[in-house]
This record gives sequence, C-alpha cells and structure tokens, in this order.
Amino acid sequence: MYDRRHFLAGATIAGLAAPAIVRAQGIFRDFPFKLGVAAGDPASDGFVIWTRLAPEPMAPHGGMPLTNIPVEWEVASDSGFRTIAAKGTTLARPELGHSVHVEVAGLQPDRPYFYRFTAGGERSLRGRARTLPAPGARADALKFGVAGCQHFEAGFFGAYRHLAREDLAFVYHYGDFIYEYSEEYLFNTGLPTRPVRKHAFRALVDLEDFRTAYSQQLGDIDLQAARSVHAFLSSFDDHEIRNDWVGDIDNWKMGLDGNDPDAAPPEVFMLKKQAAMQAWYEHMPVRRALLPRGGMVALNRELRYGDLMAMQLLDTRQYRDDQPCGDGFKPACPEVNAKQAQVLGKAQEDWLGRNLGQGGATWNALAQQITMMSLDRRRKPDEPKKVLNLDSWAGYEAPRERVLSRMGGLKNCVVLTGDEHQNFCGDLALKDKIVGAEFVGTSISSGGDGSDKRNGTDEWLALNPELKFANDQRGYLVCDVNREAWQTHFMVVDKVTTPVNTLSRRATGVVENGVAGIKMA
Repeated sequence: MYDRRHFLAGATIAGLAAPAIVRAQGIFRDFPFKLGVAAGDPASDGFVIWTRLAPEPMAPHGGMPLTNIPVEWEVASDSGFRTIAAKGTTLARPELGHSVHVEVAGLQPDRPYFYRFTAGGERSLRGRARTLPAPGARADALKFGVAGCQHFEAGFFGAYRHLAREDLAFVYHYGDFIYEYSEEYLFNTGLPTRPVRKHAFRALVDLEDFRTAYSQQLGDIDLQAARSVHAFLSSFDDHEIRNDWVGDIDNWKMGLDGNDPDAAPPEVFMLKKQAAMQAWYEHMPVRRALLPRGGMVALNRELRYGDLMAMQLLDTRQYRDDQPCGDGFKPACPEVNAKQAQVLGKAQEDWLGRNLGQGGATWNALAQQITMMSLDRRRKPDEPKKVLNLDSWAGYEAPRERVLSRMGGLKNCVVLTGDEHQNFCGDLALKDKIVGAEFVGTSISSGGDGSDKRNGTDEWLALNPELKFANDQRGYLVCDVNREAWQTHFMVVDKVTTPVNTLSRRATGVVENGVAGIKMA
C-alpha cells in the first residue's frame, strides 16, 4: 500500500506535477485517491472522467463509510486550472464502490484538457485527456495506442510508463485488465518459477473479491500513469471473469477430457458474471450507457476521428456460441463450419454491417479481442493435421466469412486484436482475395519476459504465408495513421520481471491507402 508521499512522488509524469494536497477534514482516514484518475470514451465535445474514493483500497469497501460522498470535479484548458472549462459536483455512491463517472460535455474539439477531483478537503492527482476532432472535420493525422493483457503476477507494468510518455490521442485497451486466478508457480520457462508478485486471492467469486482485484491492480503506479494522461477506450475479454467464458457458459476446461468439474451451471455463472461486470464498470472510465444491466454490458460502440478513421469497438464474448470441438488448440471438427454459429450475435453483427463504410472515413478499423485470421497453429514438424485456436474467429468459420465479406466491399480495413500474448500481423483473405489487415498486439506483462521468437516461430510463419511478422516480447502498439498510410509500430520492452525496463521499436507494419495487405517497413 502506498503512503501519500510515495504516491504523489511517483505520480509525476509527462509534465503533470502532483498538486498540493489540502489537509483532510475528518472524512477520510487517509488519502482517498489512491487508485488514481482516468478519462475515457472521448468525443469531439468531451469525455468521461473517473476516480474511485478508496483511502484503504484493499480493505472492505475501500475503507469508505457506507454513505454517499459529494465529489467536486473541474476541467480546465490549462494545467494550472486558471481557465475552468467545466465543473460540478457529483455523488460517489457505496452501491458502486464510491466510483465516479462524470460525462463532461461542451468542450472544444481536438485539444487537450486537464481535470481533477476534490472530496473531503482532499484533492486528486491532475489528469489529462484530448477531445476528438469535430465529426466529419478534416483530420490529416492520428496516433493512438493499443494495449492489454496485464497479469499482475507475471510481471511489472513498466511498459505503461513508456506508454504514458507517448504523444497519443487515446489508447484502446482490448481487455484482460485483471486476471481472475492466482498461481503458486509459473511455468513460462518450462521450469517452475515463483510469480513476480502475488495476487491477494487465488480465485475471485463475489463482488468484493473482484473489487479487491481491481484495487490491487490499480495500485500499480505505472498503470495509473498511463490512465492519467491518455483517454482510454475500455473493453473486456475473458479474464475479467473466467478464462475462455462465452455467453452464459463457464468454459474453463482444465481436465484432459475437456471438462471442468468445478465449472458453474449457467444460472450460477451469470451471478458471478454480474458481480464481475459491476466491478469492471466501477473501475473503468466509461459512460453510463455501459452500466451493467442484468449482468450484461452494451460494450460495442463507435469512435470517429474526424474524416480520417471510423473505429468499431466490438464485443466477442457476451453473444458468442460455445467454442466448437471442446475448445483449445486442436484440429477442426465439423462444428467449426456450423452455418448458424455466432461470434458477435446477430444484433451486433447487423450493427457492424450498418456502420462499416458509413461516413466516408479514409480508414475503417475494427477494435476487438480475438484473432480473425484462420491460422495453422502447428509449430512442430511432426504434427500431422492443421491445428486451430478454437477460442478465436478460426473456430467459427461462417461468421468469420460474413465479416470478411463485409470488409471486402470496402477499402482500408484494419483489425486490431489482443489476447494472444505475442505480437504478429498479417493479411485477412476471403477466397484468396485480401480484404484487410490484422495487427495483433502483445501483452503488457502476461507470459513473462518472453523472447524475440517463440520456439517454432519460423515453422509457424512458413505454414501461414499471410503472416508477415511474429515476436514474443511484451509491450504495446502505436498506430500512426495519415491519409497515405497506416503504420503500426510494435513497441517492446526487454523484460517485465523488474520494475524498470528498456523500450524499443521491434518492427513496423504498413498498410498503404487503397492497397490491401501489410508490408513490413
């Protein structure tokens, strides 16, 4: 747990000096903003600003009294808060873990703003976020980040401190913000090694467990740094609830027969999902429209960056059918080609179809969680049959082809993906026609230090000619987009088993305007 002096000293980054703190007026036993501040879901006239009051983050209810607490907020056009653009007071409610989600509007487009909170005489760290260009306005350049998969036990989050120093419009977080399990030992090297640091719980069951997991995660000062200077587009994947879950199915199959005797029945699993989704909402800078209702979150939404890029944020978990063939990495069975199979669900797929190509943006981006390329996953020469990742789009050929068909009628489609804990990129093809490009970003820490290449990478690349690049280090993506080309830089760190690491640009994939497919720069 951080004391106040440690917290404020570590929070200074990218020119955002920590503010002076007014002495508490008896409401809080300690500094209440220990989980930091964040902004998200930017628009041309504003964004969401977030914090959560938690003077004792790892204690029940964050050490807060079970009553509503007024929180003042300010947004300014300057870092000294001399020119206030918007301000108000909201309530931090115990029912939502004393989290605060303020939807700020009425700001000017395409410019940075600064924000802060005050409660009980205590003032938060200062945050920063940018608004988007006006809808349809000419935009010649955009730079944004892509990150996710941050296992607390597998490594430190030093990559986030590097991400905080990037000059970005926003960050797309593809999910796995927390991991729902703890391991006494990790086996990333083939030999047992102790985790870099330990989760508070071995497994998460109820709302208080999930809140504690987010509290422990957000105690990481490097993660707080990135969230304090960039607006985040927040998503979720599986580990916010349970590995490989889909729909109402608790799908973690640990047994050799493909069955987990501890898997909850659907009606029980949905109760756990409801708690997990509430905790996710409480800790993400998202709009009230994403408040869970009946355990469901309306996650899919659109972001438009002037006339340059239209980004569709997709949900590949809540409406998906059960993984075919018993899940895992294995050869295809007939279920892979089931005509009625769903990944997005009909309503979301129809929504995507309506949005794609509308508005005349130069680039059409799909931001989602699971790999869309159907790749042969064999890495050993003695494996006789093609192996698929059945928890990816490759396990659902009919909906995969439907989405690729929609992309085939457009120019400049780029898919952004996470989940794999490695970097790779390649062409998306439908019946031998290239219809788009996919960039898969590595993890912040999941998988440990890694190496430049996994064992068998050369064989894997040879089996999949659509692949252009593969790498097994940790880090994030920076997408540098203009009217002529989309460049994705694979930014990697040398290690995550120490708090401080070194960043480098490992490779760059380029998609030229009007030319389908990726070239490596």
